Amino acid sequence: MANPPQPHGPSAGQWPQHAPGPQAPGPQPYGPPPPPGHPGGPPPRRRSSAVPWIIGGVVLALVVLIGGGGAAAYFLFLRQPAAGQPGTAPPEAYAEPGDIDGVQTFAGLSADHTDAPVDYPQHPPVGGPHAGEWLNCGVYDDEVPAENAVHSLEHGAVWISHDPGLPDADLERLHGLYTPGSYLVISPVADLPGPVVLSAWGKQLVLESAEDPRIPEFLSTYEQGEQTPEPGAPCSGMDEPMTV
Repeated sequence: MANPPQPHGPSAGQWPQHAPGPQAPGPQPYGPPPPPGHPGGPPPRRRSSAVPWIIGGVVLALVVLIGGGGAAAYFLFLRQPAAGQPGTAPPEAYAEPGDIDGVQTFAGLSADHTDAPVDYPQHPPVGGPHAGEWLNCGVYDDEVPAENAVHSLEHGAVWISHDPGLPDADLERLHGLYTPGSYLVISPVADLPGPVVLSAWGKQLVLESAEDPRIPEFLSTYEQGEQTPEPGAPCSGMDEPMTV
């Protein structure tokens, strides 16, 4: 008897083995999943190690900023001497709005009394530490002590300083501006920035001529003017250091 036909392909023992397919998930337990680190739960999250460094850097920057700002304020303000005291930078001059053309204004001038010579930042001075005795107002043929003249400025005087070699006609013109009772000091001063310089407390005008039309305007504005620290204080009656 003939053998029955066999199916084509490999024999039963020769069929290729296939990888098992995905298994259907089994029944899940009820309730929340296990916490991190628990057997069967998700692995615990690792905190980034950069966070503490970022926080520390921000705190350090704030400390440096605050500390540096405090130190800067200390050196700029607490350690800065008062304006007008010896050893300080001179107050900067500025033009005050509405003022006479060419007049320079100086603010922050000390009014302290001192027995020591003062190295004034302006020449001639317009204020600052000065002698306890004022200078009698009037006309002087010789140079006067600046420390006493500044005290007169504090009382409202105008100091008309002029070059010692000023021509006689110009000198006579300036001397004629003084009348008894005027708050004027007129005297020669060497090495002036101009032939004639008008100074009041905190105000100064440098001129090239004794005929400048701003001279009477300066006197009417600043002789006992609003800038005077002690208006009405005397400008005469002092026996020392000089008399007219």
